[in-house]
Amino acid sequence: MKGLFLILHLVFAISLAGLILLQSSKGGLASGLSTGEFYRSRRGAERMVFIATCIATVLFLVTSLANILLR
Repeated sequence: MKGLFLILHLVFAISLAGLILLQSSKGGLASGLSTGEFYRSRRGAERMVFIATCIATVLFLVTSLANILLR
């Protein structure tokens, strides 16, 4: 069981890193403070990557906690 959680943890870590690298560098706090356009909605593929990143983050957190509890 612990081996399964370790493999899942590795898969989620790699996918999370990839999804973060796929996101647009135009967003974020720095661009929001430096330009007049503060709010920008996500559309299409950018929205799907954002949602997938949120899901991968939660799954990474769950597998992290499971690995700690199974020690």
